[in-house]
Amino acid sequence: MAGSSGDLVTIGRRIRHFRTTRGLTLDQLGQRVDAAPSQLSLVENGRREPKLSLLSSLADALGVELGELLSGEAPDARSALEIELARAQTSPLYASTGLPVVRPTRGTPTPVLEALVGMHRVLARRAREQIATPEQARRANTELRTWMRERDNYLPDIEAEAEDRVRKTGHSQGALTHREVALMAKQLGFELLYVDDLPRSTRSITDLSGGRIYLPPASIPGGHGLRSMALQAIAHRVLGHEAPGDYATFLRQRLEINYFAACCLMPRDAAVPYLQAAKKRRELAVDDFRDAFGVTHESAAQRLTNLATVHLGLRVHFLRVGYDGAIYRVYENDGLPLPADATGAVEGQFACRHFGARAALDSSQHTTTMAQYTDTPAGTFWCESQVGSGDDGRFSITFGVPFDDAKWFRGRETTVRRTSMCPDPRCCQNPPADLEDRWKEAAWPSARAHAHILSPLPAGTFPGVDDAELYGFLERHTPRD
Repeated sequence: MAGSSGDLVTIGRRIRHFRTTRGLTLDQLGQRVDAAPSQLSLVENGRREPKLSLLSSLADALGVELGELLSGEAPDARSALEIELARAQTSPLYASTGLPVVRPTRGTPTPVLEALVGMHRVLARRAREQIATPEQARRANTELRTWMRERDNYLPDIEAEAEDRVRKTGHSQGALTHREVALMAKQLGFELLYVDDLPRSTRSITDLSGGRIYLPPASIPGGHGLRSMALQAIAHRVLGHEAPGDYATFLRQRLEINYFAACCLMPRDAAVPYLQAAKKRRELAVDDFRDAFGVTHESAAQRLTNLATVHLGLRVHFLRVGYDGAIYRVYENDGLPLPADATGAVEGQFACRHFGARAALDSSQHTTTMAQYTDTPAGTFWCESQVGSGDDGRFSITFGVPFDDAKWFRGRETTVRRTSMCPDPRCCQNPPADLEDRWKEAAWPSARAHAHILSPLPAGTFPGVDDAELYGFLERHTPRD
């Protein structure tokens, strides 16, 4: 008989349970099955794998069916504790502590077992909690950005899955509606519910047992975001995600659900012909793409990076830059020179002051898209930038291409042209010598940290989510029988 150590422990406890309930000692049971008591003791403790012939004899001697003896369930509450403790103490996590194994006896009080099992549960939970230092977060971001660049920011398997899901809703053309998103959820066994008391650390919550996906109120401004949030929650189920075991997996899952949502809102079979026709007319524009599919400017710009290289033959770059000039989101495969720290991370670094992303933030014209050419050490690039506002203040969204590909875009006729020498610090990082001489010893600023980039992520099963608020929310919203 083959089985894991966990299976052996359960079988052993079931044998012991049936033996003791029948008032048999190890010696008496050994005589009935022609086995040494010491051998039976090893079997009951899960330390020896019994042969099928011995198991059959034990079942006969104990008056139970063989299948009942081999059941995977603990025979009683105390046995369940003993089994859980035995499994926990054979885990690599416990072995890494160097602590000795505790073998409970019949005289071990049940509260002691409960305390030991409880401590193992806490140890395992804390090991699963995603606590990433700033350096770990930056390294994981860098690795994921490199991985996506190698794939030209294009994930065909998710494209195909999203197209299939959209097709099953009956959607044929135009923007994906809230009703179609709700139908997609229903096909997976989930209902979309809009509530006004979501924990502040969450965007949505999925109740896996109750088949509910909780979202912010449907009346909040910007319905585009609600569709995207619902699709992201759906994506976890469609893509078969499990609770992330490390921060890199968490980031990868977040990228995948965003990608899936974008594929649904701007399906490849509709978006590619639209973009190819616009390129043929030399009228590619993020604005038009956004309006054609009823999404946000940022979503349209990011989706364009997914499709541009594989389907349009264009190398591109994308930046989301905060009001302070820090880069919060980035993608490039066109060679645009970007600032990076020692780990290779771009997130959290300051974009060149001469980039269109920074120029747009400094402009008073925030309602229109601004285009410019930028001469850099790696060549000349064209870009278009638009400014938006969020909880963290103003930000700019920039989409761009190398000079030779600007001919395909509306806005190519711009006469705005700037020069960037970054990463040379003389470009825009070093202050003028006369000002530095005057103020270097006289200035003492208090810095504003880029909190969500540079700070350690809050502990929790899912990074940044307050578990207490999460479980309290689900408890409040779970219907009672």
